[in-house]
Amino acid sequence: MEIDIGNALDSAATPGVSRDALRRLDERVAHAHERIERGRADEEHGYAALNLPENVDPDPIREAVEPFPDVDSVLTVGIGGSSLGAATLSAALESDVDAYALDNVDPTHATKLLDSLDLSRTVVHVVSRSGTTAETLANFLVVRGAMEREGTDWSERTLVTTGPEGNLRGLAERHDLPVLDAPGGVPGRFSVLSSVALPVVALLGHDLDALLDGAAREADALSGSLFESPAYAYGATSYALAERGWTVNAMMPYAESLETFAEWFAQLWAESLGKEGLGQLPARALGATDQHSQLQLYRAGPRNAMVSLARPRERPELSIPETDLEGLSYLSEHDLGSVLDAEFEATEASLAAAGRPSVRIEIDRVDERSIGRLLYGMEAATVLAGELYGIETFTQPAVEWGKNAARGLLGAGQSEEAEAVREKDRLVVD
Repeated sequence: MEIDIGNALDSAATPGVSRDALRRLDERVAHAHERIERGRADEEHGYAALNLPENVDPDPIREAVEPFPDVDSVLTVGIGGSSLGAATLSAALESDVDAYALDNVDPTHATKLLDSLDLSRTVVHVVSRSGTTAETLANFLVVRGAMEREGTDWSERTLVTTGPEGNLRGLAERHDLPVLDAPGGVPGRFSVLSSVALPVVALLGHDLDALLDGAAREADALSGSLFESPAYAYGATSYALAERGWTVNAMMPYAESLETFAEWFAQLWAESLGKEGLGQLPARALGATDQHSQLQLYRAGPRNAMVSLARPRERPELSIPETDLEGLSYLSEHDLGSVLDAEFEATEASLAAAGRPSVRIEIDRVDERSIGRLLYGMEAATVLAGELYGIETFTQPAVEWGKNAARGLLGAGQSEEAEAVREKDRLVVD
């Protein structure tokens, strides 16, 4: 992974970050790196996520998926970090096996999806660290019911990843389901390089070793200076821009296969850093599609958005045929990849011309090793930014408030949060 922060400097953005300011910030990065390394060494909650490339043993994951030889599709049942990692990896890496996710309790979507699948050739991967997540277990019960109605033995098509206790662990033991342990000390949004997402990678036929090796290489690149570590360069620069008023971070990959990566990044960035009135609002865009929509706002709207432009350096070639249409003959000298690269560079230059900051994120290609580097790099960048903000990166109290409210409204005990919902003011216009 390579990070270019040139268009975040004060020579390109107003206000940007001066080189002197970056050098001063680098002293704080060194202290933050020391804290991160202590947390990793002690396997502290959250910091332990940055040890996953070294600690994860892919063999139990391979063994867990062995009972499923005939697979047309894989269905992840989870929510948030329990599903987004698998969705990101399956979208990025091509496979003959289709991958889907039930990560929302929308009955219309669930019905349509389940009706479209041959459930007798679908493997269901149910993921809940606590084993009690209401949305996940509700969706799984719906999937199980659909399998039973179709005459499929759900217990022969289900794989579980969960913690040591909870309803899901009990269910797996009672029905002798293949079960993997969710990693301890790793928040869900940081769990992509673990048993939470890797079983889907294995079921799709991808190279687990290459993915973990890529992540390990990015881990080796962490150092006490943002000028030596791509991950820290991204985290520190994003933090510095936020401190100067750029409080929106629009992640804009220039590859269809990385569109879900932007969604994964949005959860990671928002849930980790949105504390105490701090952080950046993540936005999701897709290049070049959103040059024709969102770029208008980022270039000419409020001066509050930095844009993170991500792309692979290598792409498949797809030549543009010659045409006799007037004024379009120049296109036949190119392929679609070169057109997309031109769009990328035009967006970058357009933002700089308007004094709006951007950061360039480049990987070699969209494959297991490069995706491993990218995902680990963004996790490390998030942890560093949290250290610079001085917040609790690995908690999510606002999310827990909403969970408690929902459980109370559904009748799973009383809660102050549910009472607050019931007491809300209403002003209805009909």
